[in-house]
Amino acid sequence: MAAIPLHANAQQRVGDEPPKLEKLEEGTAPDVTIRGEPPEQEITETREQGRVTSVKVKTGKSTYYLRPNTPPGSALPGDTESNTMRAAQWQVMEFDLGGNPDPKQAEKQAATVPAPPPPPAASAPAQKK
Repeated sequence: MAAIPLHANAQQRVGDEPPKLEKLEEGTAPDVTIRGEPPEQEITETREQGRVTSVKVKTGKSTYYLRPNTPPGSALPGDTESNTMRAAQWQVMEFDLGGNPDPKQAEKQAATVPAPPPPPAASAPAQKK
C-alpha cells in the first residue's frame, strides 16, 4: 500500500479560478473613547557579573522591585526552596490612596476649621467632713 500525503489531496487544481470576493460595506465607528496618556514607565536593571540582580520599575506614582529568587546552595530543581519565582516588592508609603491635597490647599483648610472650644473649668473638689 502506497502512502499518500494528506496535503496533496487538499491542493487546488491548476485550472481552478480563485473564488470571487465581494466588497463589504464600511460599518459605523466604534463608540469607544480612550482618554489620557498611558502612564510613563521607567525600568532600571541592576547587574552584577553579567547577571540581573534587581529590576526597578517606576510606573506613574508607584515603584516596585523585581528580584530573582536565589535558591540555597543545597536546593535541587523541583524543591520548594528552588522556586525561581518571587513576588514583586512595592516601595512602602508611596501610594496616594487618599488623594493628598496640595500643601497650599491643606493650609487653607486648616485655617478655615474653627478651633475646638476649651474644656469646661474644673470645679473645686468637694471636701469630706
